[in-house]
Amino acid sequence: MAVARLVAAPFPLAAVSERAARKESERRTYLVAALMSSLGITSMAAAAVYYRFAWQMEGGEIPVTEMLGTLALSVGAAVGMEFWARWAHRALWHASLWDMHESHHLPRDGPFELNDVFAIVNAVPAMALLAFGFFNRGLVPGLCFGAGLGITLFGMAYMFVHDGLVHRRFPVGPIENVPYFRRVAAAHQIHHMDKFDSVPYGLFLGPKELEEVGGTEELEKEVQRRIRRRQKSDAMQ
Repeated sequence: MAVARLVAAPFPLAAVSERAARKESERRTYLVAALMSSLGITSMAAAAVYYRFAWQMEGGEIPVTEMLGTLALSVGAAVGMEFWARWAHRALWHASLWDMHESHHLPRDGPFELNDVFAIVNAVPAMALLAFGFFNRGLVPGLCFGAGLGITLFGMAYMFVHDGLVHRRFPVGPIENVPYFRRVAAAHQIHHMDKFDSVPYGLFLGPKELEEVGGTEELEKEVQRRIRRRQKSDAMQ
């Protein structure tokens, strides 16, 4: 019997090692995709902002109203996307679009999931608004450019916090130690536990949503669990 146990023991260990290697490969694949898309979008957005403002200042007259409108819509769209994402998450993704979103609530097999399509869907209007605002002058194009820029900024922040920090699809470095981001990650983890009617549906304001439905105690427990896991991980390195 002892010999049998010794012979059988390597198989589970081999399976665990194989699974760990596969997960690491998936994380690297997604990290490369995330970095390439982020760098590409960031560079294009930065160049677009520079050239658009440079064109605005040609001729010596600075269109202050247009520039302020662009900046205001950038901030407004970024903030508004949190509320749009919260509504869409509850009313669409967990309803009529559940067949697609369900992939995000199941163990992932591979670096990508069907739910990633939503990121592409949100990118389409952002790119359209940026393009219209970039190739046209005036207040309305300036507002459209700002809205597209705000959506883009929100999307990048969402990817790093949601995909990187919460679901660990790629390393995010020191932002994991930022107290508020830790609470955001904990709140979203509770969403995946199907407690409190799956609240929170938002991300960055997730802790506030959870507190409003009486989930403060559970939130604090999850925060402490994440802290202990981080400390254990640091101790093993």
